[in-house]
Amino acid sequence: MANEKKTIRLLILEDSQNEAERLVSLFRNAGRATRVHRITSSEDLTDILPQGWDLLIAAPEAEALDPSEALGAIRRQAKDIPFIQLVSGNDSDAVTEALALGAQDALPQGEDERLILVANRELANLEERRARRAAEVALREAEKRCQLLLDSSVDAITYVHDGMHIYANRAYVGLFGYEDAEELEGMPMIDLIAGCDQANFKDFLKGYQTTEDNVDLACSGIRSDGQAFAARMTFSPATYDGEPCIQVVIRAESDNAQLEEKLREVSSQDLVTGLFNRAHFLDLMDSAVERAVTAGQPATFAYMLLDRAQALQLDLGVASIDLLLADLGNLLRGQFPEQAQLARLGDDVFAVLLQGETPEQSAPRFNALLKKVEGHLFDIHGRTAQVTLSIGTAGLDEKTTRAQEVIERAHRGADDVAQKDGNGLKIYNPADELAAAAYRGDIVAIIRQALEQNSFRLLFQPIISLRGDTHEHYEVLLRLLNPQGEEVPPADFLNAAKASGLAEKIDRWVLLNSIKLLSEHRAKGHETKLFVHLSGPSLQDPELLPWLSVALKASRLPADALIVQINEPDAIAYLRQAKMLSQGLAELHCQIALCQFGCALNPFNTLKHMNVDFVKVDGSYVQDLNTAENQENLKTLMASLHAQAKLTIVPMVESATALATLWQAGANYIQGRYLQGPSQAMDYDFASDE
Repeated sequence: MANEKKTIRLLILEDSQNEAERLVSLFRNAGRATRVHRITSSEDLTDILPQGWDLLIAAPEAEALDPSEALGAIRRQAKDIPFIQLVSGNDSDAVTEALALGAQDALPQGEDERLILVANRELANLEERRARRAAEVALREAEKRCQLLLDSSVDAITYVHDGMHIYANRAYVGLFGYEDAEELEGMPMIDLIAGCDQANFKDFLKGYQTTEDNVDLACSGIRSDGQAFAARMTFSPATYDGEPCIQVVIRAESDNAQLEEKLREVSSQDLVTGLFNRAHFLDLMDSAVERAVTAGQPATFAYMLLDRAQALQLDLGVASIDLLLADLGNLLRGQFPEQAQLARLGDDVFAVLLQGETPEQSAPRFNALLKKVEGHLFDIHGRTAQVTLSIGTAGLDEKTTRAQEVIERAHRGADDVAQKDGNGLKIYNPADELAAAAYRGDIVAIIRQALEQNSFRLLFQPIISLRGDTHEHYEVLLRLLNPQGEEVPPADFLNAAKASGLAEKIDRWVLLNSIKLLSEHRAKGHETKLFVHLSGPSLQDPELLPWLSVALKASRLPADALIVQINEPDAIAYLRQAKMLSQGLAELHCQIALCQFGCALNPFNTLKHMNVDFVKVDGSYVQDLNTAENQENLKTLMASLHAQAKLTIVPMVESATALATLWQAGANYIQGRYLQGPSQAMDYDFASDE
């Protein structure tokens, strides 16, 4: 959500897994969601650095890797990752040494509040640096766009510094009768003013340096052939290439409509083919997108790539290839209706925009064009040339957001055809695009493909009762495979799903398929219940409860066979919505579980607002049960929960030694790989634990 703090991608250099978990809990308690990686070796750090991280916290010492080596690795890869060094005690020499090595800060280990303050400061600084870099990129792009606008403007525009031309656009050059802007570079502007007006112009320019406001001046300009013309000049302050200068816009004061029309044509035409140029065509595309979205008027864009253009240029020569392109442009004009908008986008690229047609409707037209071009004999200075085209098409409709997206889709289609010997047509197909993006490793594309193809995988991990409950309980876990058959880390695809607005769709997919599989399983005589996780975005979905009610009725499952599981950070972030959801689930007779419990500053405050049946404690409570202090912390937490009549679940049970402690602590249920890891089937033998 817009008001949520960004998830921190945190690297921790710490030998102790327990201490690393404690650091993570610090951030969680401070309201900062984290994605964490604990560095285990120099090679591990080298491999993980390219993935993009926000902060590295290093222990005073680590057997896995010396902190100075970690700093060196960050520098070698030129990564902007703030480095916070923890030191033993108040060792000022160690602090100085860490700062000298390049750490952003160093502070005594154990000063947790100070650590969070320092981390927040460095994260804020990091965001400012990233924002500055993004702004610099945006500025460069804006400058490029401004340059394109200047170059293609129908108004004659020049930039003047100390009275000398430093830039002139095509319209300005043509207005004064020159062929090339280079002829004007370094030329005093006063040389383009008629002699009778030069003194007045000189005084005006001298006075303008002190006023620096938008001012008009009427005078006579003089063309390269000596012909004078009346002009109105508008002066305004500007910068060009970072230097202060004066922008001058000239509008010829004449009734010569023919000249004005010619200037417009020059600014919008490709000089070789006479078709629209790229800048003008992109404006037409933007207008077409607006019509498609607001008026529902469909259109087809085609990207037409000249096959083997480089070989043709080597064979025919540069001058002859221009003749070929001009002839091809004329052929294209004859193949499309008069209202079609044709352009040359690049050296060997043509484009056309067809209003009122979908790509499927225009396919016969393009197939006919392919045959026409293939069979045409181009006469180039007595030589015969034959060419073919690779064409990609994409549609503009009410879902179109940007013209550039449409161009890129058609471009990729044309490239695909060209790689398969050309002379063909490919119509953009969203399913093909999704599959290609998924194959390239785009996690959001992989998610979309899994939703469309129903290819998510559900796994089931048993939750075992220590207190004689005869029901079979499983937690439903979601897995996603990429096109190469490799498992995508759940944290990666779940975070991507939230960021892309797909989390609610995934939750509904999991709920629906869990209900279906549970219904089939219970039909075999099993008294099974499933814990199904619900993400933060689904807590805010007012349509979820009515939808779930319909799904349960359709399956004829008892509502208490489904236990909806919400994690503590989401419940805290959306406490009002979580409270309403828990009330609604109770009315449906569904049970509810709160997981990752115990890491908030005041975890029991959540229970005051939510009526939950199960509480699953955070895995950090089980990481090290060998110490009396940790055992006591867990027992205290359990006792408080039992006092509120909550059924407790302890996850991440990895060894037999933990069982006795958990029994003594009063845990109702346990879960972990020691008992059984996630499985594709609900096949755990619960009878063996009775």
